[in-house]
Amino acid sequence: MSTASLVKGTAVPASLPWSGLLALSTAAFTAVLTELLPAGLLPRMAPALGVTEARVGYLVTAYALASFAAAIPLTTLLRGLPRRPVLMGALLGFACGNAVVALSSSYALTFAARLVAGVMGGTLWAMLVGYAARMVPAERRGRAIAIVLAGITLALSLGVPAGTAMAEALGWRTAFGALAGIALLLAGWVRWRVPDFPGEAPGTRLPLGRVAVLPGIPAILTVTLCLLLGHQVMYTYVAPFAAYAGFGRTGLVLLVFGAATVAGIYVTGLLVDRHLRPTLLGALALCAAVMLALGLAAGAPAVLLVTVTLWGAAFGGAPTLIQTALVDASGPARADVATALQTTVYNAGIAAGSLTGGVVLENAGARSLPWTALPLMVAALATVALGRRHSFPAARRQT
Repeated sequence: MSTASLVKGTAVPASLPWSGLLALSTAAFTAVLTELLPAGLLPRMAPALGVTEARVGYLVTAYALASFAAAIPLTTLLRGLPRRPVLMGALLGFACGNAVVALSSSYALTFAARLVAGVMGGTLWAMLVGYAARMVPAERRGRAIAIVLAGITLALSLGVPAGTAMAEALGWRTAFGALAGIALLLAGWVRWRVPDFPGEAPGTRLPLGRVAVLPGIPAILTVTLCLLLGHQVMYTYVAPFAAYAGFGRTGLVLLVFGAATVAGIYVTGLLVDRHLRPTLLGALALCAAVMLALGLAAGAPAVLLVTVTLWGAAFGGAPTLIQTALVDASGPARADVATALQTTVYNAGIAAGSLTGGVVLENAGARSLPWTALPLMVAALATVALGRRHSFPAARRQT
């Protein structure tokens, strides 16, 4: 492909549009922080809202369920509209939702605000990857997606601890107020530095069902589901597994995992555009090897820390690789709908993996968790290995 592509009559430069991509990455950061911040503030929010800590935890559940339910229908409804106003609308929705949480003393009102924020999250996640792909030439698409998705890792490794620390120092309402302010400023940043793109013209829109069966899409969604199922079986119950391994410092295990995911995203950003297929095969093979090692040597603390490091590095880069393959298969113009499908599958994998891990933990004990995750990782690896033609080709499509 040439060093520039024409989109809406303007040239897309070969160099990365860093300001716009960082705005999208900050949007991902804001969405993750909005979703997860209540989990770290249960003891502080519960008295103020007059409910139990468990009911405050439902504020996270409400967000996730609304995001899950809204991604496909809202993306389908809005796919014909210009992209930047929709993106700004989602960010302003975040600002309003977080502002209501910051000011509300009513649990019902707070719950409703979280539902609104979740709907905005479902809309946002369906847009971000496709937006990044349309801002750069095809040969730089993978790196652009890696930059945007790095916001997720930064939110998990830095944002949630920082938000919790702010809440402890200044109060939990201040933390949500700050999030509202960030979302408001971010909407302005997007208006200033992120280009607008047209929606899908009526005559070119494929029905949702036809996007779902485009060549390569079913296999990519299958890999997403298997990977998230296997990952969540272990990750959700890493604390009891660490205790079983004789290493009770769960916080250190999670810190090691988080730091390794940052390294994984960095390495993936360097490799994704030139070596997507072998890099993804390597990442999934490493995830499977980690589960095998944990199953065989579950009682060794040293093995636990080493394997968690490798697991974090492999898993950290996998979403970028899979998302890039998805955009290659769907084409950037249909990426929003394809990503909405993947968002739904992603959340289903998280929910089903956590449920499966819980059942295994209760009935077979922590030692069985890696053996449950292993065949799921192998299934994801096999799907990529077999998908040489459409889903994960050796030579990427330059569209």
